[in-house]
Amino acid sequence: MVKSENLVFKYTSYDHENETKTEFTALRGIDVEIGKGDFVAILGHNGSGKSTFAKHINALLFPSEGTMWIKNLDTKNTENIWEIRQSAGMVFQNPDNQIVATIVEEDVAFGLENLGIESLEMNKRIDEALKAVGMESHRKSTPSLLSGGQKQRIAIAGIIAMRPECIVFDEPTAMLDPIGRKEVINTIDHLRKEGITVILITHFMEEAIKADRVIVMEKGNIVLDDTPKVIFAQIDKLKKLGLDVPQVTEVAHGLRKKGINIPDDIISIEEMVEAICQLK
Repeated sequence: MVKSENLVFKYTSYDHENETKTEFTALRGIDVEIGKGDFVAILGHNGSGKSTFAKHINALLFPSEGTMWIKNLDTKNTENIWEIRQSAGMVFQNPDNQIVATIVEEDVAFGLENLGIESLEMNKRIDEALKAVGMESHRKSTPSLLSGGQKQRIAIAGIIAMRPECIVFDEPTAMLDPIGRKEVINTIDHLRKEGITVILITHFMEEAIKADRVIVMEKGNIVLDDTPKVIFAQIDKLKKLGLDVPQVTEVAHGLRKKGINIPDDIISIEEMVEAICQLK
């Protein structure tokens, strides 16, 4: 679904007063493949390059060097842009930046209208999308009166209605309270079960443990790429990178230091409960 080869991206800024140009390399030769239906979480502190990488998937940015393919379509080829953006949707951090209409159903219809979808098909897709995010009862509601989590689910519905094969979530829960975060993560879990490729950029480790695979980025490079269990067992390395680990993993690590025989790859409360129950 997604493949990059030696992907390099440089931001360029100009000082017109002094007639000078400054370059900052945000991605430094990224090689990665993400298969259809995969659920991948991307971690990294601010400035690590994760959001820059995500914007290449939707062809919002184009490689300075190397190549990015979406469904074997080269993003540098302008003839592919329309199909790429239909195949890969993107949900951003602030839902208010994606909501453009005053009625929920009109907002979900916005992308479909741009695609020229006829009205009967459009209504069908709106119904399906709102049902998929559990917001069908709010079809006639005003988005500004909804909670943050509900707004984000409406933004996701607008992407689902366009029927992409891949959705990139760029820190979609960063501005939400715990209830809103749970609503959005449940929606993402539903999408992955429907076979949609999910790429989740997040600062919340409890969200990342749900992924099939975790990629950790640092200074424009991929420094770790494995299953959540393997990644989060490397507590010292993650902390050196400025990242946290799930709280339950931290607790397990502390218990092991105290000499208690607890596995070092615990990442969920259920696993911790099972491990404690097996202690003699």
